[in-house]
Amino acid sequence: MAVKAVLRMGDPFLLQKASPVERLDDPELHTLIQDLEDTMRFMNGAGIAAPQIGVGARVVIFGQKRMPINAVGEEVKNPRYPDADEVPYTVLINPTVTPLGEAMEDGWEGCLSVPGLRGVVPRYTRIHYTGVDQYGNNIDRLVSGFHARVVQHECDHLEGVLYPMRIQDLSKFGYTRVLFPNQDIQDD
Repeated sequence: MAVKAVLRMGDPFLLQKASPVERLDDPELHTLIQDLEDTMRFMNGAGIAAPQIGVGARVVIFGQKRMPINAVGEEVKNPRYPDADEVPYTVLINPTVTPLGEAMEDGWEGCLSVPGLRGVVPRYTRIHYTGVDQYGNNIDRLVSGFHARVVQHECDHLEGVLYPMRIQDLSKFGYTRVLFPNQDIQDD
């Protein structure tokens, strides 16, 4: 397993739709998931999709298996999203995402494929998502808040959509260090 290079905005592969996964509980799939996890963890991502590492499969992972603990016994938040609610670690294959209502909320997003930048993106506030994990176990959740935002962002990658394509007001898009000069947010 390994930390993989993350494709960056401008790479045409990121604009392609990913293909459904046909074989579950397969050594190749397990290797892909471990590579995604290693890469996400190394880059402090909230999630990552297979197309971001050059694999055209409908696989996303997000959340953390556990919150890391620092030397004094405190939970360590993700440095890219220090104020975000915790999202449970999830392997999600062949997902479907359905908005629950019309309500949307603007929120700042970043992306491992768009390093150093953040933008305000409208997302549905509540969603229902389904899919399976790598063993074929069903996943069926109703979520809101940051969890819903992360799922929508990652599943967009499976459709060839990057978050800057959803920004409605480009005055709210820029370099993280310029937008948030007094905050310690890691983003590149």
